Amino acid sequence: MSADRNDRQLTIALAGNPNCGKTALFNRLTGARQRVANFSGVTVSRKEGEVRHKGWTFRFVDLPGTYSLSTFTMEETLAREYLLGSGYDVILNVLDAGNPERNLLLTAQLVETGRPRVHVLNMADEARAKGIEIDLAGFAERLDGPAITTVARTGEGVAALLDLLVEEAEKGFPRRGLSIRYDAHLEAAVARLTPDLAADSTPEAMALARWQAVKLLEGMPDALPLPAAAVLARGEAERRQLAAQHGEPAEVLITNGRYGFVHGLMRTTVRRQVVHSAMATPGDRLDALLLHRLLGLPFFLLAMWIMFQATFILGKIPADAIGGLFQGLGDLVGAHLSPSPLRELLAGGILPGVGGVAVFLPTIVLLFFFIALFEDSGYMARVAFLMDRVMMAIGLHGKAFIPLLMGFGCNVPAIMATRAMEHPRDRLVTILINPFMSCSARLPVFVLFAGAFFPDHAGSVVFSIYLLGIFTALFSALLLKKTLFQGVPEPFIMELPPYRVPTARSVLLHMWEKAVEFLKKMGGVILAGSIVIWFLQAYPREVTLPWSMEARVAAIEAQYPAGDERQAALELLTAEQAAAEQEARYLGRLGRFVQPLFEPLGFDWRASVALLTGFVAKEVVISTLGVLHHVGKKDEMDEGEFRQRLAASMPPLVAYGFMVFTLLYVPCLATIAVIRRETMSWRWPTASVAFGLTVAWLMAWFVHGTGGWLS
Repeated sequence: MSADRNDRQLTIALAGNPNCGKTALFNRLTGARQRVANFSGVTVSRKEGEVRHKGWTFRFVDLPGTYSLSTFTMEETLAREYLLGSGYDVILNVLDAGNPERNLLLTAQLVETGRPRVHVLNMADEARAKGIEIDLAGFAERLDGPAITTVARTGEGVAALLDLLVEEAEKGFPRRGLSIRYDAHLEAAVARLTPDLAADSTPEAMALARWQAVKLLEGMPDALPLPAAAVLARGEAERRQLAAQHGEPAEVLITNGRYGFVHGLMRTTVRRQVVHSAMATPGDRLDALLLHRLLGLPFFLLAMWIMFQATFILGKIPADAIGGLFQGLGDLVGAHLSPSPLRELLAGGILPGVGGVAVFLPTIVLLFFFIALFEDSGYMARVAFLMDRVMMAIGLHGKAFIPLLMGFGCNVPAIMATRAMEHPRDRLVTILINPFMSCSARLPVFVLFAGAFFPDHAGSVVFSIYLLGIFTALFSALLLKKTLFQGVPEPFIMELPPYRVPTARSVLLHMWEKAVEFLKKMGGVILAGSIVIWFLQAYPREVTLPWSMEARVAAIEAQYPAGDERQAALELLTAEQAAAEQEARYLGRLGRFVQPLFEPLGFDWRASVALLTGFVAKEVVISTLGVLHHVGKKDEMDEGEFRQRLAASMPPLVAYGFMVFTLLYVPCLATIAVIRRETMSWRWPTASVAFGLTVAWLMAWFVHGTGGWLS
């Protein structure tokens, strides 16, 4: 084992097909005791979590789902390399009990590796509903590893699984050394190659060498440590001989042998009771609506509109409470700290900057609540299937729409998700258009502006922005496929998982993860950005005004008698002084420098500076505006006053153009970095920045110009 037996620790790799409930089982086992780690040398992440049970510490590693160890996408390749490595003690092979035959091809390959295995037949409730009965004892005997049934959604069998792991760990995971037997000619070829591949004569080394010999005969030497050139040559000679003997490639003979093993296992251990049904199942009736050629897409758009309306309306109540909390903190700072740069930093920088973003935490959590419902219910996969016709029209396929949908959460993992796409050309196009999908970091900007400028139609306005992002991404893909990335689109094959009722535990865990991620960003980049923005708008402390404040005050006092009229004139002069001082400081100078670029769009210098700071992270746009519109206030201003000041700073049409620009322009630094890592070149991140800026400027200019013509 990889850990000392005296420490009673065990590392367990979770392997299984997509949609077998593997990650749901991982979440049920580990709960919130999880962390995200990267595979060595790449940006693909995996989840790890620990569980303590009966004196043992189990470290679970949730690997990407894969149908086979002979696949080629980046995530599946890394899962295969991990399973063939030495960084774990036992494989937890998770299968869909309701469809075991489909899952058993991967199981057969895991058997061939010779590694210790525990087989988990998950979703046993669905198997029972289908009339499927599995002989667990026979299943375990034929697969040389214990077997158990679970229902990860409800927790059924999870405690028994932990007990089984303890029991097997105490015995050292005994196994007989099962191997799949092939055709006599194949077995002879494997026997001739195995001695040259074995590191030693131990059963473990011989089992691994047999697996490597099989991979050589499959024509996949890249799936194992590169053998000597002479061994590679012998493997190729054996392949040619087998093809001559059988009239079929060796890989076909091997696949047939594995399926023969699977069919024999199914025949002896799985019994199906015939369940008669004269009526279509509820899933069939749902698919008839959701996948309808005419009604499917409008239903998807309706679901998105409802999501944004509910997110905006339900999120307002807790957002107001959070805004009140930060307002109270500002009042405390103003009341208990004497005038100083520290008080200015807290009341004029950190609190309005961080607080301006914190109020959108409920909105973010609600958005991910709906996304989790779509994913866990099986609807998200059907949206990808539904969009295949649309994607084919622009030269891509439905699989490309899945990373685009993930972009609603965050562009970084969405771009990483393109690794599931086999063709490099389609993958690169999907990476380049993904930043046009509105990530959750942009949502607070949209909610703020929609609430300030379009309070009666806020949900619909936000929905229109998201819709614009989708259309821009699709049109950009069509443009790229017609110019730089011409070619025939790949065929789209996708498995539609059965409909399932999302569990409260799974949805809440998903919301908790995103809330923690958002709070970490508030305590990191947004806090740092608020401090930097405050410094730039507060220094230099002494600035020279183009006019004399004393002379202007004297003129007002001479013009107006004491009273409300004079007081109003003095307050107006104070605001004018604050604005003039702000423009003379570092941030104002930066704003005036970039103003000519944004002037045709109707943006003032404050809006221009906010867009520049949004390059770091889109949430910083709000914190920048919060700091800039806080000028002249001694204490923290509340959320309502912030919206009022913002609404007075530009007309609604310009505000909508600002939302469009925020949607489409430069992606954040993290997205730029992941594009660089995924494409292994600075060429494509640079192209993404230039393309996004151009499209954003033209679209915002069109909004501003069209409004001017119409008015």
